[in-house]
Amino acid sequence: MSVLIFIDINEEGSVKKTSFEVLTYGAKLAQQLGVPAEGVVLAPAKDDLAALGKYGVTKVYQVANEALAHFDAQVYTAALAQVAEKAAANVIVFSNNTDGKAIAPRLSARLKAGLVSGAAALPETSGDFIVKKSVFSGKAFANVKITTPVKIISVSPNSFTAEAGEGAAAVVPTDVTVNAPKIKVTSVQRQTSEVPLAEAERVVSGGRGMKGPENWGILEDLAKALDAALACSRPVADAHWRPHNEHVGQTGGAIAPNLYLAVGISGAIQHLAGVNRSKTIVVINKDPEAPFFKAADYGIVGDLFEVVPKLTEAVKQLKG
Repeated sequence: MSVLIFIDINEEGSVKKTSFEVLTYGAKLAQQLGVPAEGVVLAPAKDDLAALGKYGVTKVYQVANEALAHFDAQVYTAALAQVAEKAAANVIVFSNNTDGKAIAPRLSARLKAGLVSGAAALPETSGDFIVKKSVFSGKAFANVKITTPVKIISVSPNSFTAEAGEGAAAVVPTDVTVNAPKIKVTSVQRQTSEVPLAEAERVVSGGRGMKGPENWGILEDLAKALDAALACSRPVADAHWRPHNEHVGQTGGAIAPNLYLAVGISGAIQHLAGVNRSKTIVVINKDPEAPFFKAADYGIVGDLFEVVPKLTEAVKQLKG
């Protein structure tokens, strides 16, 4: 028996930030259950996988098959099911990111395993196996009991802090049957932003108050000063001011950064649904009645074209 943790690798072969979070989560869960914590990598990786041992795993199964270089949910699911059998895993942990959302439900059906997605805390394991998760776009929590022999949990990004200690993991090259993908990748268009939105700890987001794409430079300067990712509201993406991969909200990406700075965004309920798990929300808007102020931790009522450049300069001075 073991807790098996899916370690997500990006296109460059590096371990994603969310993987460090689930490694810590999985290791603490394994400690609760009194079983080993083990990781699995289903892609060629350039990072030192043995170093992942400092996050609590004792072993990392690596399937370094070039057929897995491009993500295919069906192929990954079949390969992961084989590794789970080899590891005798009774709990499998994912990040509830794009890849985790694609694989976890498929693996749940294949293994007839109960699945809880969007876990916000470690499970209660003293009696029944109960997982706390957010529901209703983060407005409430539900406690879900998993009764199946094999259990699958996907953890909400940025809800569990990665903790590094000492140790090294044994890297175990693992052979599995890798099916030929049914999808042929003809080209790859990568996100060009310096900080990936899904993994960003700080996000600067703009709305229709920016008045046009030609004004986005002031947000780019602020984001660069804060080492933050850029995001936008749906009307901005629909108007093609910004690319759709930056759209956050109920119909876009759901994020949970430590800091979400909303500039010129009114704060409709559809937008709040995608960002309300942020640790700290700061709103800049000239309308004192903007709904976003009710959800904000801090708010500035003022002209964003005056406030944002001054804020950028203040951040630069603070950083020295």
